[in-house]
Amino acid sequence: MEVAKRLNGIGEYYFSQKLREIDELNKAGKNVINLGIGSPDLPPHPEVISVLQEETARHNVHAYQSYKGSAVLRRAMGHWYKNWYNVELDPETEILPLIGSKEGIMHICMTYLNKGDEVLVPNPGYPTYRSAVKLAGGKCTEYKLKERNNYEPDFEKLGKIKLKKVKLMFVNYPQMPTGQLPTMELFEKLVAFGRKHEILIIHDNPYSFILNENPVSLLSAKGAKDCVIELNSLSKSHNMAGWRVGMLCGARKRIDEVLRFKSNMDSGMFLPVQLAAARALSLGKEWHEEVNAVYRKRRAKVLGLLDLLGCKYSKEQAGMFIWASIPSAYKNGFVLSDEVLYNAGVFITPGGIFGDAGEKYIRVSLCSTEDKFEEAIQRIKKCK
Repeated sequence: MEVAKRLNGIGEYYFSQKLREIDELNKAGKNVINLGIGSPDLPPHPEVISVLQEETARHNVHAYQSYKGSAVLRRAMGHWYKNWYNVELDPETEILPLIGSKEGIMHICMTYLNKGDEVLVPNPGYPTYRSAVKLAGGKCTEYKLKERNNYEPDFEKLGKIKLKKVKLMFVNYPQMPTGQLPTMELFEKLVAFGRKHEILIIHDNPYSFILNENPVSLLSAKGAKDCVIELNSLSKSHNMAGWRVGMLCGARKRIDEVLRFKSNMDSGMFLPVQLAAARALSLGKEWHEEVNAVYRKRRAKVLGLLDLLGCKYSKEQAGMFIWASIPSAYKNGFVLSDEVLYNAGVFITPGGIFGDAGEKYIRVSLCSTEDKFEEAIQRIKKCK
């Protein structure tokens, strides 16, 4: 039995493969400290867990749910967008809850792409953009993001290439993996670019609350709904990664189009999870301040670790990672990552997994305790 041709060129997700390797090292007694993956280790707010417990105990919440999600959750998402991003969304027609925003990336590609259609994807950028495009039969056209350009697209350069076959463009700010914050000027340029070339701009926005005092949405830019749909998630902002709660926001026509595909892929989200998520979205500023206070302390530790490795970085990054350029003595981030892994038992992510524009970088996750970061520092010092 041969696998489908659509899997040609689609490898196993890097972290899936690397975690198996780390597991083998641990079995051999290495006790690896994993600073690579952005999986929040902090719990959700206690009230969110209480809602889940209480609702799960009810006898009438275990049936299939609406493909469009609970009205309670959609209204909560609408209030959340208005309160934090100053974006008006109709909960009935402009919001589609997702089983995690990663699901939405695939849904969008399957909804809009025919074989040979092209998609602009960032380099460096989230690897799932590339794999989802390829699985849907599309072709990736990468655009380079460079540090000297504040990791913004070079619109002048993009305007000179053939864009006739380009249907979608993935963007992501605060950018992953670089942590670059957006400006409203950038958002306005993206909207203008999308409208001019009839390209649907997909903004992936899961990091806007982490170490960022000013959360913004691309949908806040004038005329954005004409050419933008935005993915968002509770995974990072509310420590609910394993709960798989995300959302797709945009014009009614776009939501209806994606729903045509999504409704054939799942049968809705467990209702108590939706109701607990609605409670999470009602949390105030004090929740985000509490979470960010923890991340700030961890970031200080990570910066010390990076100093020890001789890396350079910007202190203006947002999100739950630190992106840093490696010393010139190393060929690429893979070499530095493996050296630290095998010599010190500490795993950090090589930037090259996000595209060749990231080969001279590494990325360190903030999703570990201060004690673990300190232990990692001490292990690396012993190997120096």
